[in-house]
Amino acid sequence: GHPGMCLGAADPLFVLWSRLLRFDPARPDWADRDRFVLSAGHGSMLLYSMLHLAGYDLPMDDVKRFRQRGSRAAGHPERGLAPGVEVTTGPLGQGFAHGVGLALARRMLAARFNRPGHEVVSWRVFALCGDGDMMEGVTCEAASLAGHLGLGEITYLYDSNRVTIEGSTDVAFGEDVARRFEAMGWHVAAVDGYDHEAVAAALAAGVAEVSRPSLVVAGTEIGHGAPTLHGSARTHGSPLGAEEIRRTKEAAGWAADQSFVVPEDVGAAFAGVASGGAARRADWEKRFAAWREAHPDLAAAWDAQHGDAVPGDLDERLVAAAREAAGKATRVVSNRVLQAAFKAVPGVVGGSADLGPSNETVISGGGDVARGAFGGANLHFGVREHAMGSIANGIALSGAFRPYAATFLVFSDYMKPALRLAALMKAATTFVYTHDSYAVGEDGPTHQPIEHLWMLRSIPGMKVFRPADAVETAAAWSWALRRSGGPCCIALTRQAVPAFARPDGCGVAEVLRGGYVVAPEPGDGAPDAVIVATGSEVAIAIGARDLLAAKGVRVRVVSMPCLELFREQPATWRDEVVPPDARVATLEAGATVGWGAIASRDGLCIGLDRFGESAPAEVLAREFGFTADAVAERILTWIRDWPPPRRGARASP
Repeated sequence: GHPGMCLGAADPLFVLWSRLLRFDPARPDWADRDRFVLSAGHGSMLLYSMLHLAGYDLPMDDVKRFRQRGSRAAGHPERGLAPGVEVTTGPLGQGFAHGVGLALARRMLAARFNRPGHEVVSWRVFALCGDGDMMEGVTCEAASLAGHLGLGEITYLYDSNRVTIEGSTDVAFGEDVARRFEAMGWHVAAVDGYDHEAVAAALAAGVAEVSRPSLVVAGTEIGHGAPTLHGSARTHGSPLGAEEIRRTKEAAGWAADQSFVVPEDVGAAFAGVASGGAARRADWEKRFAAWREAHPDLAAAWDAQHGDAVPGDLDERLVAAAREAAGKATRVVSNRVLQAAFKAVPGVVGGSADLGPSNETVISGGGDVARGAFGGANLHFGVREHAMGSIANGIALSGAFRPYAATFLVFSDYMKPALRLAALMKAATTFVYTHDSYAVGEDGPTHQPIEHLWMLRSIPGMKVFRPADAVETAAAWSWALRRSGGPCCIALTRQAVPAFARPDGCGVAEVLRGGYVVAPEPGDGAPDAVIVATGSEVAIAIGARDLLAAKGVRVRVVSMPCLELFREQPATWRDEVVPPDARVATLEAGATVGWGAIASRDGLCIGLDRFGESAPAEVLAREFGFTADAVAERILTWIRDWPPPRRGARASP
């Protein structure tokens, strides 16, 4: 593993866990527990040691099989694998930013549910960070927002050992971290990491500082206690070796010939910590029961917000709202759906990276979340896409909110680590991405996403919706609000998308099968071709179908708003929608890199495998061939040339 940090940071972390952290290992889901995040996730064995000693269900057998297949003590902490792990960490800076999201959720919960004499939301957020965390840009973004909002729930330990993999931090990192955080509005204290009383006092001062987040800079030594390797970068990721381990144990007064042993005094100390946590949890439950009795309306709201249930008529409400904007840009349709979702489902909150009006993600009448005012629903992340995704995940992990985070699709690149972690953790975060194609127009290729849809689709466990009309937009939000399948992305247009007639009985249920026939081939018999399209190109495909019908070519149009859901359907459904022996063309205003799986070897993939240009959207549509006339002509030519010649075969004269 990474022994250097585990040895170096053990003292300050022991102080935190034994004196300040509130938890009950028998009830790891206790609602008012403090949240601890190991942002420096490479030091995972230090966390696993604390969890095991504190009495969590992480037996010694898992510890012995650290980083081996089947062990819950994975190489980096994984939420849902080992109890007590609040956030999946590893990519540096992400734990720091996710913790800010947890703290923001805590402040928002307190604003909604705490009342004088009844403080039922009192948990805090602690984290252990390292020098690598402090270098990552996402940390600075998250710290800036936390300081701006005054999130006093945060107390972070900074394990400042001044060593990274390449050696001393002097080679690349010389700034005064304490002054940087002070400039961002943080309360900062510096202590000797091995002075337990000083560490405890600094942490307690951080907890007492309720108007600012706190950073405790603990001066430590990597590999502390190793006789010859202490202070060496070699201990960051390499084992100490048998001889160094033997001498380390001897120096600490341990039996050199024993491994995986918990001394009696250590076990007794941590047993006291666990029993104290159980008592605090029992006391909270009494106070919570009194609060429920005193405020039954709030108790009902609490249950609704923490539950997964949605109204039985949710789909009908969302579709009705969506139809109000039918024929407009799908970002506008989405806004109407969002208003209905906010009224129907408790806990809907979210915002944008300074693009709310453009993304159409502002909740009308929802109120703003700001310093000193946390009861609203509209979050303002500023121009901080990297941190926004992580913070939204943290809010989702609180279990009390259904958060969304929005920006332009082209800027989803900035959010990739958070997207990936959301999928790993099955966090119910909704990522809203607008301006989803070259139709951004005059802003040019820097703002016109080409490859981004397939980047999102490549993330295992991520559902990517690209709706074509009002019903599909409502369906995408319906899936997101049910909070049962992990994260999703909803890609929406800047430009207006024509409304089109849907087959009778073709509603949300069909859309949520991922792909369905939106325009059947005219007449009887098998279709001459099937066009599979998404988003704004579905209307174009239907227009091409009608043009081809006039020429005697029978084309079926399939809308595929979510490939991931379509792949999950039974083969009978997939074959019914896209017959296995059909000639298949795909149509999407972006890279074609992944469409071959649908079109097959001899299919036709119509897309955009080049960067866009700066010009009005309608000009680019003609230039790039995204018109009904152009698509019909390409389909007609492709059908006439069928079958294509095989490599090595002689072409027909």
